[in-house]
Amino acid sequence: MAYNGTWKIDRNENYEKFMEAMGVNMMKRKLGAHDNLKITIQQDGNKFTIKESSNFRTIDIEFTLGVNFEYSLADGTELTGSWNMEGNKLVGTFTRKDNGKALTAYREVIGDELVQTYRYEGVEAKRVFKRD
Repeated sequence: MAYNGTWKIDRNENYEKFMEAMGVNMMKRKLGAHDNLKITIQQDGNKFTIKESSNFRTIDIEFTLGVNFEYSLADGTELTGSWNMEGNKLVGTFTRKDNGKALTAYREVIGDELVQTYRYEGVEAKRVFKRD
């Protein structure tokens, strides 16, 4: 499973603009852009266990592909939705609980990098991770 392993943030593209579109205040945006996020992914068939560790929190997430679950972003935004596999790409479709707007996330292993792409309200951002 290509996703299995520990991934450490390497760089962001347009991430502050994305957080701004999400309604994250300036102070949290500045901190979020330098969160030293580390993600550990373990895939077992359709089940995923993910541990996210950053300067702000450590959280364990378990989900099964195609099954809705609830999740809170580091800024406290609550979402509900699911991840699905499309080819070799994980595609997450989520709805914000506070305003009903859609957030789409993609995870894809490209070479030795895990690329996470987020789309919200017409703004796209990427976070690129290297194997740790």
